Amino acid sequence: MPGLVLNQVSKRFGATVVLDRVSLELAEGELLVVLGPSGCGKSTLLRLISGLEECDSGEIYVNDRRIDQLRPRERNVALVFQNYSLYPHMSVAKNLAFPLEVARLPKAKIRERVQATAEMLGLAERLKDKPGQLSGGQRQRVALGRAIIREPAIFLLDEPLSNLDAELRLRMRQEIVKLQRELGRTMIHVTHDQTEALTMADRIALLDKGTLIQVGTPEELYRKPANSFVASFIGQPKINFIPVTVVSGRTSPFDIETRATGKLLLGIRPEAISLEPAGKYEGVVESVEYLGDQYITQLNCGSHTLTISQITSEPRIGEQVRFSLKQGELLWFDAESGQAVKL
Repeated sequence: MPGLVLNQVSKRFGATVVLDRVSLELAEGELLVVLGPSGCGKSTLLRLISGLEECDSGEIYVNDRRIDQLRPRERNVALVFQNYSLYPHMSVAKNLAFPLEVARLPKAKIRERVQATAEMLGLAERLKDKPGQLSGGQRQRVALGRAIIREPAIFLLDEPLSNLDAELRLRMRQEIVKLQRELGRTMIHVTHDQTEALTMADRIALLDKGTLIQVGTPEELYRKPANSFVASFIGQPKINFIPVTVVSGRTSPFDIETRATGKLLLGIRPEAISLEPAGKYEGVVESVEYLGDQYITQLNCGSHTLTISQITSEPRIGEQVRFSLKQGELLWFDAESGQAVKL
């Protein structure tokens, strides 16, 4: 049974189309990361599912029950905001208990669920503290706990890690994935950070300007992008794009044999380029960045510049080097539409 189904969901604010006929299906227990640039409609999608906004058209189903016409509290979904939304005057225990008190559960049941949730999140020793006494990571755990304690069918997380420092973000990413696996509940995690998406997701849904561009596993979006936008958005360092023209079955530049014709956009991931003394191509080293496990090198090849990664020895700036392209890892796109071309 699917955990969530969106069928042709659209939303406008005035003349601006925020979401345009988005259709999506999540398996029960799946962790989907919705990824995209600022303003692409990610947060609006969560607000439509939770009921904080109304769909202009389309249908939303949770566990085969249509919910888009229900009030928010009737939908059995939990939304965790970027800014935690904790009550500063309440203790951790009171913050956790609040959703259950609103639902009028018996006091004994509330105490039991608060204790169990706090232990799951490592907050059992902080139940008497108020949010101001907690670290950013602990406050985020309380916010997650308020969602978990309701035992919803779906968790919706709206950029929950964006206010945390880099080390804490890494730790919280791991904790959220672990929690989601333990609970076995469907989860949608919204972010503009591709690292979060690649490391957390069962599948990624990439949005741009309100349109769902591609849905797939992290590897599918990286290895088989639907178009040049997906290829450029996923991957760090960014992919190299080189316009090429095919004449008599060979590209210019790079002289690569191909069955395609006309003008194409060649996508070369930085790791698909290798420096080799006997390489077919040559260029001059423009800049070098040391990242500990690799060097990121900018190579001037006349009319274009290439970024190379996974270099184990430091090239010298100004040095002339030779390199090869890993033919099986090259990506091809239509020069006009940007759509992927299979050769």
